[in-house]
Amino acid sequence: MAGVIACDRPPSSDGRQGGPLIVTEDVELLDDLLRLCAAAGARPEVQHGVPERRGGWDAAPLVLVGDDAVDRVRGAARRRGVVLVGRDQDDSGVWRRAVEIGADHVLVLPDGERWLVDRIADVAEGVGRPALTVGVIGGSGGAGASTLACALAVTAARAGRRTMLVDADPLGGGLDVLLGGEAADGLRWPAFAQSRGRVGGGALEESLPELHALRVLSWDRGDSVVIPPEAMRAVIAAARRRGGVVVVDLPRRVDEGVAEALAQVDLGLLVVPAELRAVAGARRVASAVGIVLRDLRVVVGGGPLGGFGGFGGFGGSDGSGGFEAEEVARLLGLPLVGELPREGGLSAAQAKGMPPGGVARGPLARFCAGFWERVPVDATGGGS
Repeated sequence: MAGVIACDRPPSSDGRQGGPLIVTEDVELLDDLLRLCAAAGARPEVQHGVPERRGGWDAAPLVLVGDDAVDRVRGAARRRGVVLVGRDQDDSGVWRRAVEIGADHVLVLPDGERWLVDRIADVAEGVGRPALTVGVIGGSGGAGASTLACALAVTAARAGRRTMLVDADPLGGGLDVLLGGEAADGLRWPAFAQSRGRVGGGALEESLPELHALRVLSWDRGDSVVIPPEAMRAVIAAARRRGGVVVVDLPRRVDEGVAEALAQVDLGLLVVPAELRAVAGARRVASAVGIVLRDLRVVVGGGPLGGFGGFGGFGGSDGSGGFEAEEVARLLGLPLVGELPREGGLSAAQAKGMPPGGVARGPLARFCAGFWERVPVDATGGGS
């Protein structure tokens, strides 16, 4: 008979909660549940019945009741987060017993192991509201999407939001370079390429380079240019669980890995220079992205390479024959977020270690700050 494992702990300083409460006398079932808790990084409390100490049943973030212990918990106060766990796939009476104890879920092992590990890890991490996740995509080459993604992340971090910037474009040269941190310590994408299942949000955050008060997942200088779909799904999900803001710099092509990222994006920004060819190309990008992402909006930028040499003029004001921003949005059939302002000298500032959006009173930083002020009202995803 397994003993009682006491683990009555308040949330730790990093926001992690206490582990789940396990109620069972089934030794084999207990061994399985302890193994799954270990896989989720949680330390459980184990009891043979409802804990006698005050609040032990009510305070646990998750309660796992073995099917053998139903009689011993039947009189306990009703609460959310109770899972009835059994082994017999053919036991139809398990649903009746779940109703009797007010269980939210019925789980049969081993089939439900993956779901249960994820659920235990959620409570162990103290998961709250997911991060507002913004994807930035260039409608054409050199539109300035990477520059805007960096500026959005830098501006969000400066405002005190927990911020992570994810470089999902392996051919983009690395956002750590754009932020002046290519030599910074921390992991890059190749370290996560074999990720399957769940990645711990806290472990991910702590492993990444910290640049300009935000965490950056970028590429190294190696030859790897592939993000497996499973790795993309796991890493973006882990980033979102930490809350705050996640900005994802996305390539124009939509492969399986990019589709996994788009599936977790709340709001997409398509950066489109106000030029005929750029608009024509952006329509194809928007069509492909729109298959996965419901909320896609347009940001009108300067001409080719405008994002790295300073956002140039647009809307036809420089005599280049460009479109007005409203016309670009109308041609694409997308809501207009706004027009990127002129800001010269971005490349020179980058050479001195100043990231895009690093000058708080600069036009680009003000544009991004205005975006973050509006987006919690407009977006359907979680906020900071």
